[in-house]
Amino acid sequence: MKRILALALAVLSVTAFAACGDTSAEESRADSTTTTAQTEAAPEAEEEAPAEEDNGDYTLLADFTKGESDKFMCSDGWSNGNMFNCTWKKANVAFEDEVMKLSIDSIIPDEYNAAEYRSNDFYGYGLYEVSMKPIKNVGVVSSFFTYTGPSDSNPWDEIDIEFLGKDTTIVQFNYFTNGTGNHEFVYDLGFDAAEDFHTYGFEWAEDHITWYVDGEAVHTAEENLPVTPSKIMMNTWNGKGVDGWLGKYDGTTPLTAEYKFVRFTAAE
Repeated sequence: MKRILALALAVLSVTAFAACGDTSAEESRADSTTTTAQTEAAPEAEEEAPAEEDNGDYTLLADFTKGESDKFMCSDGWSNGNMFNCTWKKANVAFEDEVMKLSIDSIIPDEYNAAEYRSNDFYGYGLYEVSMKPIKNVGVVSSFFTYTGPSDSNPWDEIDIEFLGKDTTIVQFNYFTNGTGNHEFVYDLGFDAAEDFHTYGFEWAEDHITWYVDGEAVHTAEENLPVTPSKIMMNTWNGKGVDGWLGKYDGTTPLTAEYKFVRFTAAE
């Protein structure tokens, strides 16, 4: 019995520290102008977070304390161009220390690799939530958002939660409907998001989008809302040519944002 338990723990250990598994690359988001945890395993089963097979009341639950999710894939081998001064690499997505880590690094001077994790399927109206700790560094973005666009043969619809590394005491909300944006709203958190995990989210409904911080509604939009089911996405990236927005990136690497979970509850 002890030998069987030891083998099981060894398998769990390998899984928890695995990098993103092999997945096929998708096309990049077309002409987008925005994007957009650490404890030992619980000793007793009843103390562990629910396994992904048991989603409870959630339509989708990706619990990164358990490793990667088969509901998501890594972007790999392409660049979005324009202000995204990086190439997406699946090697920059890792699952260790009971979190998912999305990293920015550089092997060749002035050439950067970064990370993006996206759902395989599309989701519509409902509540989207993430537990995350963004990067604190000028010139970079850490995000959680929904997106679809021409690469999916759809209109460009998007709902954003974006952390600008130059000031992680604020968060920026935004959305696009058929390519029309300019709905930015900056919210003062009252804490530094880079120092600890907090839960951020948005409820997407037919007549409103409401953004939340730790369960508290902090902003609502009601005009010209997106309608197209979209993929759930997270990424970290360094910008170029958008210094007025992000500040000038100083080339610091490696930089890592951490994510504990993503969950989606479909509207009734």
